[in-house]
Amino acid sequence: MFKNVGESSFDEITLEKGFYVLHFQNENDKVQNFVREIDNTFIQMHFCLRGNSKFLFNDGAYTFDVLDNRSILLYNPQRVLPINLEIQPKTTLVSLLISIEKFHSLFSKESGYIPFLSDENSNRKFYDDQEIKPTIAIVLQQIINSNINSSIRELYVKGKIYELLSLHFQKDETTNAEYCPFLVDEQNVLKIRRAKEIIISRMSEPPSLQELASETGLTLKKLKEGFKQIYGDTVFSFLFDYKMEHARKLLESNLYNVNEVGLQVGYSTASHFIAAFKKKFGTTPKKYVMSINK
Repeated sequence: MFKNVGESSFDEITLEKGFYVLHFQNENDKVQNFVREIDNTFIQMHFCLRGNSKFLFNDGAYTFDVLDNRSILLYNPQRVLPINLEIQPKTTLVSLLISIEKFHSLFSKESGYIPFLSDENSNRKFYDDQEIKPTIAIVLQQIINSNINSSIRELYVKGKIYELLSLHFQKDETTNAEYCPFLVDEQNVLKIRRAKEIIISRMSEPPSLQELASETGLTLKKLKEGFKQIYGDTVFSFLFDYKMEHARKLLESNLYNVNEVGLQVGYSTASHFIAAFKKKFGTTPKKYVMSINK
């Protein structure tokens, strides 16, 4: 099943009964909503590669976020947890829905260290939130970019999902980086994440692309291609969006005037900052502050 709404897309692949992969891509400037019924026999795994998503339960009385580069696992055999999802702008999310029966068949020998598979926890709810490992980020990108013949796509994705599960649940003590087949890619992913941290920390005076590549130990080509693959945007387009969101939050705090906010995000003249803010949000900083202080 595939749906496309403007610049947003949703793709669901049925690998087999009780085993589904969902891919959400929201490139709009508006929040997208998604609802899907699911019963309490399913484990839900949600991987947010970029952006932010919010899950709503009990008609919005209970919510939690899946943040940039975080994954969550939900399992509650005592109550139904239907998916009611708000996908924020510029967000990429991959979800895996797998029945506990199917999961048991895959990990029957590993129940000793996967908490919700042990006998004493079989009827208890389980929740886990962790950072997405670079190796898993690579596999998720391979799933998203699987533009192969449709007749074998499901087989390819299924293999990648098995790989993802083995990476996600492997015991740390068995990890041997020396023999990791993704070592080169993993190091590049870490360097690209470092590049993101650098431009955010120096948003008022960011380095050039060449300086950023040199500082992170990447070639210019790998920096550009890798950043686009992981964050879905060019380095400076990503930075522009980040700066504008940061500026918006500073304005909402009412602690700084327009000039001060502009300087904090790297605009030496107020007119340039006002033009950039209007390009992003369709209104001037002053009008925006007036609208939220009504």
